[in-house]
Amino acid sequence: MCETCGCGDAGQFKVHDLNHKHPHNDQEADHGHPHDHAHGHSHDHTHPHDHSHGHSHPHDHDHGTVINLNVDILSENNKLAQLNRRYFAGRKVLCLNLVSSPGSGKTTILEKTIKALIPTRKLAVIEGDQQTFLDADRIEKSGAPAIQINTGSGCHLDARMVELATEKLEIEFGSILFIENVGNLVCPALFDLGESKRVVVISTTEGEDKPLKYPYMFQSSHLCLINKSDLLPYVDFDVEKAIGYARSLNPQLEFILVSAKTGEGLDQWYDWLANQK
Repeated sequence: MCETCGCGDAGQFKVHDLNHKHPHNDQEADHGHPHDHAHGHSHDHTHPHDHSHGHSHPHDHDHGTVINLNVDILSENNKLAQLNRRYFAGRKVLCLNLVSSPGSGKTTILEKTIKALIPTRKLAVIEGDQQTFLDADRIEKSGAPAIQINTGSGCHLDARMVELATEKLEIEFGSILFIENVGNLVCPALFDLGESKRVVVISTTEGEDKPLKYPYMFQSSHLCLINKSDLLPYVDFDVEKAIGYARSLNPQLEFILVSAKTGEGLDQWYDWLANQK
């Protein structure tokens, strides 16, 4: 059980190389990090969500010591995220963490993006889903190499999952790495993956009050794609109200109105990508 968010056993995730379809089971993993971190950090570590390691922390129950598991888990994740970030920065990789609720259309946006950019940009994708290879198969058919992480009953990716996925995914110098997170606007907001930017996708079918219901996701994001603009004539969605709600939480948040179906706004999205450093 993940003590931070209450989801299922996050230590039971599997990383799949679609070219071989052999799962990398976390419990059997060699945890050596491929990122050439000369920092003295020991990689023979236990997953931050697995607290069945005999509690090496100095618990002095006689003196009433209290261990805050939320802080402990997120602290370990953040350390690994920083290592990931240094790895990506050293290779000039733009790493984007794509987050959304289920059904917002982020996989379709990603497919369109790959087809548009693959002739001129090096791209790679890490796909996060609880089960199946369906989205990763779609991504590879679009032309980009993909690694699938199945989280089982877990509801988010974390930095260690991304670290292990990069062992299998050869990310070229100067690439864009898209990490498509598990569909969920709650728990993924808590976990830094080492990304350069976080992009939240919402759709016109979800309601303009999404930012107020899931504030931390919008507070921690850099760009919001409002998808399914082609449905605006048929749904009760106020674009300006949605933007106003989100900017009340995060004044620096950028917005692009897009339709993955018709292509509206996608050129602005591609321009945004081109302008990221």
